Amino acid sequence: MTSAAPSAASRNIGTAVARFIVAQGVLIALLAYVMRAFVWTDAAGSHAVMVSAWLAFFVQALTFAICKLVAQQNLMAGWGIGVLLRFATVGVWAFLGIKALSLPQTPALISLVTFFFVSTLIEPFFLNN
Repeated sequence: MTSAAPSAASRNIGTAVARFIVAQGVLIALLAYVMRAFVWTDAAGSHAVMVSAWLAFFVQALTFAICKLVAQQNLMAGWGIGVLLRFATVGVWAFLGIKALSLPQTPALISLVTFFFVSTLIEPFFLNN
């Protein structure tokens, strides 16, 4: 019998993904708080920011994991896949998600794009680990 112990590379990927998820979660939570406290203080706008925050959190976590896996072979391909996933998410959110959930467009879209932008800025720190 052989043991199915994870390789050092897969442990490093898991550690980098976990660290990124925590860091981007804190960052998105802080941004959402600021947006809800100072920008969109009404109930509908605040709700739209929170829904967009959760969407950004999950999409960024998935995107980073895919990017980290693909980047082992081709960094630009991993980065490109991440960009396409985020772009597609914004498009689907703008044309279908916001209407389906009856959210106000401005806070829902601006907050989602802001969450994506800021958490994308911290990605390189975790891709290099």
